[in-house]
Amino acid sequence: MNSLSPDDDSIRRKRLLWRATHRGIKEMDLVLGGFVSSNIGSFSAAELTDLERIMDIPDQEMLAWATRQMEVPAGHASPLLARILALEHD
Repeated sequence: MNSLSPDDDSIRRKRLLWRATHRGIKEMDLVLGGFVSSNIGSFSAAELTDLERIMDIPDQEMLAWATRQMEVPAGHASPLLARILALEHD
């Protein structure tokens, strides 16, 4: 059961959007921020939770995955991360 009010959900989405667009590495601002900007309104509660987990991944690791320099470790893999790294901006 989701105990968030509509206002809480809106605040959660705004925080995630800000975090996605202010990563510290410009390339990740573009990759992650662009994807989140395009899709944040349609994310389910489960996807928001996954996105919060993804936000904790260091930029250098995620950039290496996005540029295919490294494989995504199984412990980090998720459908949402795969969409982000595929640069599928809906």
